[in-house]
Amino acid sequence: MTKISKKRKEAFKLVDKSKVVSLEEAAGLVKKITYTKFDASVDIDVRLGVDPRKADQMVRGIVTLPHGTGKTVRVLVLCTPDKEEEAKNAGADYYGLDDYITKIKEGWTDVDVIITMPSVMPKVGALGRILGPRGLMPNPKSGTVTMEIGKAVTEVKAGKIDFKVDKYGIIHAGIARVSFDNNKIVDNAKEILQTILRLKPSSAKGTYVKSIYLSSTMSPGIQIDAKSII
Repeated sequence: MTKISKKRKEAFKLVDKSKVVSLEEAAGLVKKITYTKFDASVDIDVRLGVDPRKADQMVRGIVTLPHGTGKTVRVLVLCTPDKEEEAKNAGADYYGLDDYITKIKEGWTDVDVIITMPSVMPKVGALGRILGPRGLMPNPKSGTVTMEIGKAVTEVKAGKIDFKVDKYGIIHAGIARVSFDNNKIVDNAKEILQTILRLKPSSAKGTYVKSIYLSSTMSPGIQIDAKSII
């Protein structure tokens, strides 16, 4: 049987699982129940009333969080030489093409986001088996396949994230750090929730947002009153 630490027990005491709270209450509570020694991520989990197996009910989108994620995002730009200076000036951590493709084939994936150009996608596409399972494959829908390299890098560094519903109908996203003040956590949460609401498929029937939970790394989940958001 897994042993529950004293601090984790204290965290569970502070969370009433039978109660739903406002987003503002949840933002304050998630800070109280976090006992990690590092600056933990604040995550949001939204269960939707959609069937992800149906193409017209696949909810996917991008959002720029007003206060960023608090995470240092490592960006690799796979581009032709004429775009390298643009990538560098925008703050890309790595940029180039053939050398990095070789490194990835050899197992290197020490980045958070990969941005590329339409003209080099045939080369990048060959890395699908490596990048796909790690969530690193560039995609036009997420803005990571573009000719506007500098803009894409700047947006990612500023807090742009992409999300999509999983096979269970849930969207998971890291939206802040526990070191953020309450208002910043609330602002970021509202931004992604409003985006999810705007993406409601016309074919989705019944309740669209079934539940919303806020949590931090290793903390219990706090259920938010979905009606207050909608």
